[in-house]
Amino acid sequence: MPPKKPKQKFLKEFIKEKRVVGAVSPSTKYLGYKMLENIDFSKAKIIVELGPGTGVFTDLILEKMGSNSKLLVFELNDNFYEALNTRMSDPRVQIIHDSAEKIKNYLGEDEKKQVDVVISSLPLTVFPEKLRHAVVDEAYDCLKETGVYKQFQYSLQAKKLLESRYKDVSIKFTMKNFPPAFVYTCLKK
Repeated sequence: MPPKKPKQKFLKEFIKEKRVVGAVSPSTKYLGYKMLENIDFSKAKIIVELGPGTGVFTDLILEKMGSNSKLLVFELNDNFYEALNTRMSDPRVQIIHDSAEKIKNYLGEDEKKQVDVVISSLPLTVFPEKLRHAVVDEAYDCLKETGVYKQFQYSLQAKKLLESRYKDVSIKFTMKNFPPAFVYTCLKK
């Protein structure tokens, strides 16, 4: 039997795990380009990606990031994690099979290490409230003062939560995704 295509895999995982997988198909590269807009990858040394799914954004991030940068990718879904872990061989990337609320556990021994960019595809609106707040707080706490948090959602329901944490939240919309998506850019200062 031939291997499943990414869209088929994604739909299967969505049906199986609606509390973890928030879409019926993988994000498009167009959404990926919107997510990576205005990120200065020349200065980004530690990048975190939350909920990469099939790795559409992961591939784009790896194309843009510097040779001395590190990408920590958090994927909780077993099948997506296995597929990414098998496919990724770039020494700059670490695929982590753990929850997004545990970023600090993977930043290394130096407690002062902080993240330059967090790129999140997590379906915040389907998470229980406690988990939603824990993930957003962990990302905020791990970011440098000049850090950038990027998040996409299919609605504006996360707006109040993100505005309660970040000083500056801007939102763009793209139709070039199924479903169409809102891209949040959040700055600490």
